[in-house]
Amino acid sequence: MEHVNKYIEENKDRFLEELFDLIRIPSISSQTEHKEDMVKTAEEWKKIILSAGADKAEVMPSAGNPVVYGEKFIDASKPTVLVYGHYDVMPSDPIDLWNTKPFEPVVKDGKIWARGADDDKGQAFMHAKAFELMVKTDTLPCNVKFMIEGEEEIGSPSLSKFCEEHKDLLKADIILVSDTGMIAPDIPSITTGLRGLAYMEVTVTGPNRDLHSGLYGGAVANPINILTKMIASLQDENNKITIPGFYDDVTEVSADERKEMGKAPFNVEEYKKAIDIADVEGEAGFSTMERTGIRPSLDVNGIWGGYTEEGAKTVIPSTAHAKISMRLVPNQDHLKISELFQKHFESIAPKSVKVKVEALHGGYAYVSPTDMKAYIAADKAYTETFNKKPVPVRSGGSIPIISAFEKILGLKSILMGFGLESDAIHSPNENYPLFNFYKGIETIPYFYKYYTELMAE
Repeated sequence: MEHVNKYIEENKDRFLEELFDLIRIPSISSQTEHKEDMVKTAEEWKKIILSAGADKAEVMPSAGNPVVYGEKFIDASKPTVLVYGHYDVMPSDPIDLWNTKPFEPVVKDGKIWARGADDDKGQAFMHAKAFELMVKTDTLPCNVKFMIEGEEEIGSPSLSKFCEEHKDLLKADIILVSDTGMIAPDIPSITTGLRGLAYMEVTVTGPNRDLHSGLYGGAVANPINILTKMIASLQDENNKITIPGFYDDVTEVSADERKEMGKAPFNVEEYKKAIDIADVEGEAGFSTMERTGIRPSLDVNGIWGGYTEEGAKTVIPSTAHAKISMRLVPNQDHLKISELFQKHFESIAPKSVKVKVEALHGGYAYVSPTDMKAYIAADKAYTETFNKKPVPVRSGGSIPIISAFEKILGLKSILMGFGLESDAIHSPNENYPLFNFYKGIETIPYFYKYYTELMAE
């Protein structure tokens, strides 16, 4: 398939410019002021899919942000691949930590620097260009559908209903996704598992207004003090979560499976150096890779209350807030976990405060079998372009809609990620190496080739 590299080389500069046009639209789904940007980005994706060679593409309404659908049919007897991606991005805060403007992409040190460069505009865009490559070189071996949504970063609250309403439209044989990563630039990997998620917001309320900390300090409960104590109690000295019933449905991974997982290349010293920490920390009895791959976790994602601006303002705040996420493993139900969390958090609150607990969003864990034809095809594709077999890994991250696809559409997903840990997704200075971007475009057509061949057997 010499035409693959030839086409990429001839069009690589155009690919970048088109991606940059997409990135420049600040499609932040969690902020209502960007509602028009969501529609604008969806319309841009429609143009991208059509210009790549789709028979049709349309921006379809959902209960939230629109969904972009496109398709190309070449032969009813051939398999159909449904490409999933998302066009929304995380907020760019804190702006002052960025070295470049988040929505003005630049290429520096061999990387694209911008919000969405990797997650997921850059990775999803690879699929559009790989599709274009196959169409323009008359080498597309099967039917293709696209579904690009705009709410993944807020838990895809509207997509399940969209899938329910459009089951016939979305019929396919496999879902192909690039929203995960690789172990290292020279070590390709296929994500075989994702953790589920239960995402909560808690509010602790004390007095009916902010109080003078001198006149009331020591006599009235301080909601921030109380909240921090409550949060600290959610894990014990071994970093095990203390919520009653939390581990009831956790499936323990066998010693043999853990041994196989341990074969994946991982250097803890490089890991610590990359994020500038002196030591790792987590549930006792498990390795770093196991802690993020096969064990659940609980983390505070944000905490606020009282006075945080410049200078002093000595108050006992009326309220304190926190956002808390729990990453879940297969067999854990995020709805059940949310209920257990709420019941427990309310039970440990002293009478001196009131507590409100709200479940914001969540999703189930997902496991991709390594013996299915899509996995074998992805394995062969990576091996072809990287000259080495990819390593199967379980990711600590969550893509809640992936498990929903299986429940609603009855389809498995193959997770062919090309991002790196150093891409800083969700953080300031998000980036995406040009090598990975172009390597993705090179590798994806091989997946189509091998998957179509395997499905014909």
